[in-house]
Amino acid sequence: MKRQNQSSVVEFILLGFSNFPELQEQLFGVFLVIYLVTLMGNAIVIVVISLDQSLHVPMYLFLLNLSVVEVSFSAVIMPEMLVVLSTEKARISFVSCFAQMYFILLFGGTECFLLGAMAYDRFAAICHPLNYPMTMNKIVFMKLVMFSWVSGILVATVPTRWVFSFPFYGPSEINHLFCETPPVLNLACADIFLFEIYAFTGTILIVMIPFLLILLSYIQILFVILKMPSTTGRQKAFSTCASHLTSVTLFYGTANMTYLQPKSGYSPETKKLMSLAYTLLTPLLNPLIYSLRNNEMKRALMKLWQRKVFLHTV
Repeated sequence: MKRQNQSSVVEFILLGFSNFPELQEQLFGVFLVIYLVTLMGNAIVIVVISLDQSLHVPMYLFLLNLSVVEVSFSAVIMPEMLVVLSTEKARISFVSCFAQMYFILLFGGTECFLLGAMAYDRFAAICHPLNYPMTMNKIVFMKLVMFSWVSGILVATVPTRWVFSFPFYGPSEINHLFCETPPVLNLACADIFLFEIYAFTGTILIVMIPFLLILLSYIQILFVILKMPSTTGRQKAFSTCASHLTSVTLFYGTANMTYLQPKSGYSPETKKLMSLAYTLLTPLLNPLIYSLRNNEMKRALMKLWQRKVFLHTV
């Protein structure tokens, strides 16, 4: 904190795609639509699960938390990104930049652990169905949700405070669409070697621990499903896992492209596009993945729609 007062940089300039002004104008309209659809899709999931008592079970309550994370993640990134795309050089204050960095890490870390908790829930439901009510009771569910959110806070706090302690004397132009850690670090007037080691190690652990939990859970699930004598039972079990597996693949695939890429392996423009895959696709597609592939969600949505139509006609 003390270093900030000595720094000559009081704000940063986000360049976005300023080298391609025609592209910025087109992307603004596309991203605005994506942002609105993302908010609407996740809001629908949150409202449907909140209002339908039959969905107040761990599987859907985890999904509700996931949608809260996606809405928050989009709200942190997209408004500023739209400002960047609508101006040649968008300015963001020093504090706002690091606040954005903090919440990106917080919601990204929380999503990692939530996806791991959701995999454990599917493992308990399919591999140990008789013990499931006790294995995944209300207390266990609350502990897993709290652990996911607290882990996200811890994941965000340490690196953000560390980066915030570096001096920034200039230049102040961030060659990116938002305040993500790597492009901001490029402007730090200090030796960041130790931080890079910490950040890379931390990212590996944060990504790999939940991913290994997911992998082990689904290996066990696969063995159990293949042993099921009923084709209908196998199809139902696969159906309950398909949405989560699709979401995991989407999240980890795009996140790995963003955070585990070689430092100088790609051009800045390519890195921006990779970040877009992570920040736009996951929050946009998750509500569609869980709604379109889940019969209970579709039934609850239809019930809510019919209730709304009925109230309007009365």
